[in-house]
Amino acid sequence: MSVSPDPLCPDQHPGVRKALRAAFGTEVLDGWTPVSGGLSGAGVYKVRVGGIAYLLRVETGRVGAGRDGLRDPHRGYACLKLAAQACLAPRVRYADPDDGVVISDFIEARSLALDYAGTRADLVVELAQAVRALHAIEGFPPLVDYLDGLDALVGEAARAGVVPVGAFDDWARLRAVCKRLTPQLVSSHNDLNPGNLVYDGRRIWLVDWEAAFRADRYVDLAAIANTYPADPEGEALLLRTYFGREASAAERARLWLFRQVSHVFHAAVFVAGLKGKVRAERLDGPDLDSLHQRLALGEPLLATPEGRLAYGLARLRTVGANLASSAFAEAITLAR
Repeated sequence: MSVSPDPLCPDQHPGVRKALRAAFGTEVLDGWTPVSGGLSGAGVYKVRVGGIAYLLRVETGRVGAGRDGLRDPHRGYACLKLAAQACLAPRVRYADPDDGVVISDFIEARSLALDYAGTRADLVVELAQAVRALHAIEGFPPLVDYLDGLDALVGEAARAGVVPVGAFDDWARLRAVCKRLTPQLVSSHNDLNPGNLVYDGRRIWLVDWEAAFRADRYVDLAAIANTYPADPEGEALLLRTYFGREASAAERARLWLFRQVSHVFHAAVFVAGLKGKVRAERLDGPDLDSLHQRLALGEPLLATPEGRLAYGLARLRTVGANLASSAFAEAITLAR
């Protein structure tokens, strides 16, 4: 459990007091506990009002000063509300993008690895159905071309001095291939990593919508495919459930390419955030599958700079091996 950057009780924040009055008619919290806010730096709390638990998120910095174009609450909160209306995200009780405060229902998370009430195939089907429902939502705003935005992030990560020079060189070839594909734009979460999938014992909720905007449908599909389908049959099930039919060879190839894009995205996010904290002289380390197993069992691997670096390096090694294989050339041909 990580402590919020806000050293004060959250109800001492004027925007939070305003939110509590609007949502509950009181400024008094029964209790509050800081919880992990991921990599965004936001203050995230489990709070109780009238004995009921809610999730309170307080953005750091003001709009236009201390927030970049990706972390814009005006866009992120709009997407969150649409997702909540579609019953994909927890119910939103209050959201003010100018104050950077949002209150939503609190979901008591359980382990997908240990507590999921179904088979691995059931999990893949549920995730595919959630992604399909998400992509059917109308109203997510555009932001940037996803590949162009990722290119800027890769540049930042490559200059961070965290990984050896040339660690991101494979990205240029992959980006060139994917830029030749016609985008299939949908309302997209854009960061469906395991930490943003919350299982309550009955169903899965999608959380943390700050990176949401219109992007290629395969961005979300690839994020799921890189973590949960354990074999080609699971990947075929993912696509069959999503499309409502068997996927074509071109669709399978496009997913393969975007799975590599997703690896690059996660590597770049972690590496860029580690600037000045840790450095790797080589790209070796634990393989990605073993790290995913440890994460699924609840190990706080990503709570330390060393763990985040190991995860980023594993993603980079996976991309390098895949782009060096014959599958890359085959995917290029089929996806076109």
